[in-house]
Amino acid sequence: MNKRVTLLIGACIMLAAISQFAACKTPEPVRVIGYLPAWKDLRQSVDRTDLSQVTHINIAFLNPDASGVVDGPDGPPCMSGATADDLHYVVAKAHQARVKVLISLAGGVIPPCSGDWEVLLQPASQQQLVDDLVAFVADFDLDGIDVDLEGVLLTAIHAAGNYTPFVTALSERLHPQGKLVTCATASYEGGMIPVESIPLFDFVNIMSYDTIGPSWGQAGSEHSSLEQSLAHLETWRSRGLPKEKLVLGLPFYGYGFGDQRGGYSYQEILDEHGMSAASTDLIGTACADCSYVTYNGRQTIRRKTQLALREGSGVMIWELSQDALSPDDLLGVIHEVVDAAR
Repeated sequence: MNKRVTLLIGACIMLAAISQFAACKTPEPVRVIGYLPAWKDLRQSVDRTDLSQVTHINIAFLNPDASGVVDGPDGPPCMSGATADDLHYVVAKAHQARVKVLISLAGGVIPPCSGDWEVLLQPASQQQLVDDLVAFVADFDLDGIDVDLEGVLLTAIHAAGNYTPFVTALSERLHPQGKLVTCATASYEGGMIPVESIPLFDFVNIMSYDTIGPSWGQAGSEHSSLEQSLAHLETWRSRGLPKEKLVLGLPFYGYGFGDQRGGYSYQEILDEHGMSAASTDLIGTACADCSYVTYNGRQTIRRKTQLALREGSGVMIWELSQDALSPDDLLGVIHEVVDAAR
């Protein structure tokens, strides 16, 4: 056979093999991240969650105490409602289901038992805190840390030049161990993580909710519309957050105004307003002087999940214990969309 023909045939075979390999590559896994608050009975919350439908659990929230202590003989001294045994229980059960577990730091409202994060993240004390957090991850067999410093606290820490160095220190210690470093962030000026920190995170959870609440926002607004999610995705694309790191936050709760209660879990909305509430996002009329409840029903959760898979790498849920029981649950809707995309 002519040498030139032989080389041509060999090249064709190689190209075919490469094409076949590319077609058979395993797609990037979709992330379904659910927060579990420590103060809401961690064991019961994880027991009622279908762990086959989530990929990560973030236990919320861990804060160092006034002395900077992260862990003690009976468990974290500033993590209301959770003992060391509770944490081990959640981690063991999640790992058995091949679900990763992270500990989430700080939170939107820092509890009175917490030390001063602004002081603790100053250069003189930051290294000790990082050492203690890395030890905490090892002691509880966790899969990483979720940094949930928010709002004015985040802004103050960043303004002092201490936010990105803190995340850098965590990443340098945890990434070589195969552990994750993630965060949750808002999408308004003064509440967003700094752009220079984005490359340090494995993924970023966008808190796309709370446009309005009991003491903030424009009267008559909905708290977590699809339009808001679209705008937040555009904000983070413009800030350089890549698709493979972008995770869209979804609410499993709602807010009430006027004659309605101030806050509801999704389960409570169905209990009080009937099963038809699952097919809408609004009870009543959203206007300045009206009584209404604003939340996300099943169809909006479906559309947002589809959006998140198209424009990002998955969804985050605040928070799992607020879901309704199957077959009226929201987590099941997310799972249907994810399963159809596989």
